[in-house]
Amino acid sequence: MKRIVFLLTLAAVILSGCGRAPSGELIGVQGRDKWHEPDPYGMVFVPQGQFMMGPSDEDIMFAQNAFSRTISVDAFWMDETEITNNKYRQFVYYVRDSIMRRMLGEQLDEFIIHEDQFGNPLDPPRLNWNTNIDMRDEQINDILRDIYYADEEQFYRRKEIDTRKLNYEYFWVDYEQAARRSNRWNPETQEYEGTVINQQGEQVPIVNRSSFVLRDMVNVYPDTLVWIHDFTYSYNEPMANMYFWHPSYDDYPVVGVNWKQAVAFSIWRTNHLNEHLARRGQGFVQNYRLPLESEWEYAARGGIPLSMYPWGGPYTRNMEGCFLANFKPMRGNYTDDGWLYTAPAASFEPNDFGLYDMAGNVAEWTENAYDESFFTFSHDMNPNYKYNARPDDPPALKRKVVRGGSWKDIAYYLQVSTRSYEYQDTAKSYVGFRNVRSYLGDGR
Repeated sequence: MKRIVFLLTLAAVILSGCGRAPSGELIGVQGRDKWHEPDPYGMVFVPQGQFMMGPSDEDIMFAQNAFSRTISVDAFWMDETEITNNKYRQFVYYVRDSIMRRMLGEQLDEFIIHEDQFGNPLDPPRLNWNTNIDMRDEQINDILRDIYYADEEQFYRRKEIDTRKLNYEYFWVDYEQAARRSNRWNPETQEYEGTVINQQGEQVPIVNRSSFVLRDMVNVYPDTLVWIHDFTYSYNEPMANMYFWHPSYDDYPVVGVNWKQAVAFSIWRTNHLNEHLARRGQGFVQNYRLPLESEWEYAARGGIPLSMYPWGGPYTRNMEGCFLANFKPMRGNYTDDGWLYTAPAASFEPNDFGLYDMAGNVAEWTENAYDESFFTFSHDMNPNYKYNARPDDPPALKRKVVRGGSWKDIAYYLQVSTRSYEYQDTAKSYVGFRNVRSYLGDGR
């Protein structure tokens, strides 16, 4: 018996010597994976830093909406080009396919997953993306009849998707309302005591964490009629008919996308990657989003202090006399830079950060709301100003900052410090966007 007790004691000593047992010292949680962030596909790294934000030349428009000040910006990843037609089309096709699978799942069980891999019921059930949609099947075609244009709306009896039905529902957390002290969880009363303003503009009491989760639904198909709407007495029908869907324009920047559609794309892109990582048992990444106005200007400068343009110099031509961006270089002469409308992404040389088309081609949406006095009240560290405008808000509250100038603009709008705006619920033939993603860890 003593021998057995001795052996058990010896085993305990050996196990404790392997570091498994508590040591009594503060050593942190052990066994956590070491984090290394791989380079995201199609994005470039922009290191943390400080720069002089604001005008690098005289204010020839007398806008008086910016002044020079030193700003510090955290590190982030940024798309090396604007989002192209083909990349945005992936989003449109996802919305189309998910709607079709939802319609089929209401009548055909093979398009819905009711249990997880362990046999536990899913509430709500998930769409089954592994089941092929056979468009030759008469039953499937009959179920999907409502997603196409009705007979009286068809053109030469073409069976086409009704783009008005391509709506995407998305959610986000309102951190600013959640961060207010009056809205915090009260550990003494064990309840929330504040109120929040919901998506309808109503002030309602906080029920639980879901009160800070907002939702919206947006039609994702680009407004192809902007090519006609934006220009009076100008023949642009071929662009309206072909620009988004024809393969010859796949690598051109997407336009006709309003600010809300760009936000929805960013949220979908985040979920698209996170779901893939979750299937592989990996952790989630930071959200894709539109760049802050300060991030955009910092990235556009390419690390060159007080640069007027992304390429650093004060001129729009290089030593050979060739233009350095796609814009309107002379009165009525859109083609002198080589392109009448937009140019394929990365047609011109990148700046020193490796970012293409930060000047010209298409102007770009940013995350921030537009206010003429933004520079006077914003913080000097990652300055940020947001306002979630509702449909019934006045137009002045729907303004969102756009940067970079476009193929139809004069050189002034190509300057890295020039601020302009468009309304969040309107789309233009000269405004696109690109995404950023915050960098995790040391951003030097």
